[in-house]
Amino acid sequence: MRILLIEDSLSLRNSLSLGLEKLGYSVDTAGTGSEGLGMALLGSYEIIILDMMLPELDGMTILKTLRKRHLETKVIILSARSESEDKVAGLLAGADDYLSKPFSFDELTARLLSLMRRGAANCLNDQVTINSLTLNIQFKTLSYNNGIINLTPNEYKIVECIFLNRHKIVTSEMLSEFISGSYDHISKNAIEAHLSSARRKVRESGASLPIKSKRGFGYRVVEANEINT
Repeated sequence: MRILLIEDSLSLRNSLSLGLEKLGYSVDTAGTGSEGLGMALLGSYEIIILDMMLPELDGMTILKTLRKRHLETKVIILSARSESEDKVAGLLAGADDYLSKPFSFDELTARLLSLMRRGAANCLNDQVTINSLTLNIQFKTLSYNNGIINLTPNEYKIVECIFLNRHKIVTSEMLSEFISGSYDHISKNAIEAHLSSARRKVRESGASLPIKSKRGFGYRVVEANEINT
């Protein structure tokens, strides 16, 4: 996924870019509003991370310009302004999410995953197959040998989040945001319980769920020869 990060703070720009690239994202950066707008209009990005207080051209002007040009790239606003009226103004102007500074890197990553989930149904390929297990994003099903495995909504969302990020580590914080958004929190114990139930259902179908925990980090997809059932 290609991300454009428009942020005037050099230290924050560099740290976010480095962190996102370590997770496997392709990141372009801009330090001024005019530079960022030009890159947004010319480039092909899935998500734009947009600061509001920028030199030369402010973030709100950039956002309104993108929407007037009918550019549907998803936009996450970063702003030191945390008042509800500022958030409402940003969302009404066309932003997809609003994150107040200061914020944690895990929270930003979780917001990215949430935006990916919203756009997943529009992907040309709405199926992900790993070790003979097929995830249908459009119909929200997991199947093995053409047989549907009956997962609960939360079990499905956990599997979907990890499958969609098969080359990355997914933390429990990211999974919590992916499942419930920013309005609730799913504990690590609850996530483990959902995963345990999903593993059992997948085993009953004759397969193994290709997900393992990486102690101290989160969860990852594993190859068939790594799975210990």
